[in-house]
Amino acid sequence: MAGKPLQIVPPVSGVAELYDLGRGPESTSQRVKRLQAEARMLAREEVECLDRDLRRMAEQAKAIADGGDAYPAGIRELAGRISVDTAQRAEILRALLERLH
Repeated sequence: MAGKPLQIVPPVSGVAELYDLGRGPESTSQRVKRLQAEARMLAREEVECLDRDLRRMAEQAKAIADGGDAYPAGIRELAGRISVDTAQRAEILRALLERLH
């Protein structure tokens, strides 16, 4: 597989070593757009992680609520409310995410 060999870019004070991967020079506006796209992607990943965590929490709370006499009544009742509320919030979060794309 022949390709352009990597070239070490001269060191810049206070910056780690960079490698030219053949992209060529990037203008400031291109860099801003790329960084904004990366930030949006990272933010979406965080929201998706929150969505998974909320769903997992709702399932765990439902398991406790449905756990019968193994759990005290007050805890079962609270877990039941947490399960419903958390599941609803996860659905809202998912709907907002889907609306963005």
